Amino acid sequence: MLGTLNGALEVRGIRLNPEDIIAEVEGVNRLRGGIPLLEEIVVHYRLRIPAEMRGTVDRALDRHASKCPSALALKGAVEVRWTANIEERVDRSK
Repeated sequence: MLGTLNGALEVRGIRLNPEDIIAEVEGVNRLRGGIPLLEEIVVHYRLRIPAEMRGTVDRALDRHASKCPSALALKGAVEVRWTANIEERVDRSK
């Protein structure tokens, strides 16, 4: 999902440095019939973005999961969710 989000941002003219777009992923397994099965994946994004691009980033976040090949492949079998911690940076060079 990180690659899909990053690609969606780049298409919109937002290029982030690797340290400005980070994902931590958590898998949740539950026992079913004594067998641990993956039931949920939660992606936690940490983004540092230009403040003036917040609306564009929010729209990309809202849509990216529906365009992600991995998330789509898991649909119906594994719940995929995401959260985002967004830090807005102000460009002081203007």
